[in-house]
This record gives sequence, structure tokens and C-alpha cells, in this order.
Amino acid sequence: MTDASPRAARRPGEQALAALGLGAPALSPADASPHSFPGGGRWRTEIPSCEGPEALAVVLKESSRLDVPIHRISQGSGVWMLTDAEITEMVEATAERDIELCLFTGPRGTWDIGGSTRTDSRGGGTRARGHDAVAGCLEDAVRATELGVKCLLVADEGVLWTLHRARVAGIIPADTTLKVSALIGPVNPAAYAVYEQLGGDSINVPSDLTLDHLTEIRRVSAAPMDMYIEAPDDLGGYVRMYEVAELIRRGAPLYLKFGLSKAPGIYPYGHHMRELTLSTARERVRRGRLALDLLARHGADGDMAPLGSRLPGTLQRFDIPS
Repeated sequence: MTDASPRAARRPGEQALAALGLGAPALSPADASPHSFPGGGRWRTEIPSCEGPEALAVVLKESSRLDVPIHRISQGSGVWMLTDAEITEMVEATAERDIELCLFTGPRGTWDIGGSTRTDSRGGGTRARGHDAVAGCLEDAVRATELGVKCLLVADEGVLWTLHRARVAGIIPADTTLKVSALIGPVNPAAYAVYEQLGGDSINVPSDLTLDHLTEIRRVSAAPMDMYIEAPDDLGGYVRMYEVAELIRRGAPLYLKFGLSKAPGIYPYGHHMRELTLSTARERVRRGRLALDLLARHGADGDMAPLGSRLPGTLQRFDIPS
């Protein structure tokens, strides 16, 4: 992966605080990620929780109105919650804008009959319980890619490895990208490296990781990282807009995900949640505009990856048994 020297940026309040004798220590170059996306750029954007064609249309219209560049749009309810016609409409709409569309795969433990997910420990979580759940995820992957979807969202290590093997074997297209969900995001560099080896092309980390945690991860892996700049309430509700420039400096190559706190959950989506879903889709784009405005004010809005870029570059993988 291409190395890139991070662009110098002004930290929030830096000049005013220095004038008051409250200046912060200089940033250490050793903390900065040396990595970039293939083809250039250190950050891309993502609008998550876009649950169908109608929500997608709202996102695309609002992104044009507010001039918010979008590299990827993702959906959280799952491939099986969309008809073929709906998937095709989303594929065509994103292809017109050269935006990557990412759909969630298969059954997950938080919705099936497994009782452990309803205990205080939330045992099992979102993972695929049993052979049939893995099979359902693979079924979703084959169906979605046949309809033109190029990115799949995964919340189980076994499913990730299975889908990676499937693309190597030609069962799904070789250029399909696999995105690791925030619902199982790794919290240490060793785990991050394992997800890369299992086939992850971009790996969502929890939004409560510290800046030092990001630097630690970048010392072992160059795989693209996803992070909610504003996390949904069920993922903590963290708002880290003022840290965006430093998150990029430490975590590049980084997808900036514009989520939304203080909003009800919408998964699995249906038309009974239409108004909420459309209004929150619109506000996610606005949150993106706010974060991008902060980057611009701090002189850190350079180094965006070219629009239309989606591939992760050469990554490390476990050997597949013959």
C-alpha cells in the first residue's frame, strides 16, 4: 500500500489557546499512519443505515444539495429484507453516481430464536448460529452479487472466511469487497490483523477506541478502517466530530461513517418505519456536511480519496487449504 506523508492541520482552538498560554504539545510524527488507499487519498466517506430505494433517493438528493461526497452507502437490515427489484434499483442508482453499495448478509443471532442474545451477557450476539445461518449468509451473498452488489457487510468471523473462500473459488465475483460490521468490531491490533487475514477489506472498529488504539492498529495492519464519527445509541452514541482530522491522521486509510445518535433503531426496516427512516437518512447526510466543514476549517480536508474508488489494495490473508 502506498505511503503518504500526513498533511499538517490546525488543531481545534490551537492558535487561541496558544495565545492564552494553554498550547498543546506538538503532535508526534510517530503516531501518524503511514498508509493510504490505493490510487491515493487517506479517507473516504460512508452513509450507513440506508435501508431501501426510497431512503437511498433521499440520501442522494441531500448529498447533492449539501455537496457531501459519498464513496459508499451501506444498509443494515439485510439482503433478505429487500426484493430483487429493490436491490436492482439501489444498484442502478449508486452505479450512476459511482458509489459503492454495501448490503448486510444473512441471519444474525440477535433476531433468531437463540435465547443467549437476550441474556445480560448478550452471548452469541450478531453471529450466525449454526450451519443453516452460515448457509443463509452465503445465499444472500450469491443473490446480491448476481444482482450487481459489489460489497457485503458481515457480522461473523466464520461467514467472513467462508465468503472470502467463495470469492477466491469464483462463487461470488473476485472483486467483491467484504466489510466487517461494527457489531463485531475488533478492539486490539491482534484481532484487527486476524479480521484482515480472514478476508476483511474494510474493518469497522468501535467508536470508543482511543487515538493511541488506532496508532497501535496501524502498526500491524494497513487494511482500511471504518469508524462511526457519530455512533448510533446502541453502539454508544459517541460524537467525535472535533477529532476527525486526528482520526484520519492516526487511522488512515479511514472510512468516515456518518451515523446518528439520539435516534430510534430501525433494523429490521419495514414501511411501518418509513417516516423515521427517511428523516434520519436526511440527517445523516447533514451530519456528514458538519464533519466535512470541521475538516475544512482545520485545514485537513485534503487527501480525500478519489470519488468512485472502492478497492482496498493488497492485503494479508490466511492460506486457504487445498
